[in-house]
Amino acid sequence: MKMQSVIFICFIAPGLPVAAVWANAGDHEHGVGISAAGQSGKLEKASRTIKIAALDTMRYDKENIRVKPGETVRFIVTNAGKIRHEFAIGTLEEQLEHAEMMASMPDMKHEEGNAISLEPGETRELIWQFGKAGAVAIACHLPGHFEAGMQARVNVRK
Repeated sequence: MKMQSVIFICFIAPGLPVAAVWANAGDHEHGVGISAAGQSGKLEKASRTIKIAALDTMRYDKENIRVKPGETVRFIVTNAGKIRHEFAIGTLEEQLEHAEMMASMPDMKHEEGNAISLEPGETRELIWQFGKAGAVAIACHLPGHFEAGMQARVNVRK
């Protein structure tokens, strides 16, 4: 009996690594927190801490942040509101894709990689190592939040 080889080809959106953020939408595992925007970082590598608050006005209290390529930042995120919010890091393309997915799974909670969910009054941290120069977005993807403007811009440049 002759053996046949089977080759599987996977198509991935241009610019996204195989272990992309928000992979496996069905069970919503975030993989290892790798994105075109960077990857999960280690506390001991963090060069600074940025405190940011999520507000019920559908805004973050910091709307523009500047970091250097390769810099690791420790974000201390507080939900200063009375409703649940999220803090998710990714490219604009990743954020738009995730917003679309969240529309069909509005009760999803994020607990790893590039995104965290925050209950009212809760403070959590997310450590992120930014990638190459460019624009990165921080967003909340609870129903209506992203669309209402709950986004911040991170300028990654030297």
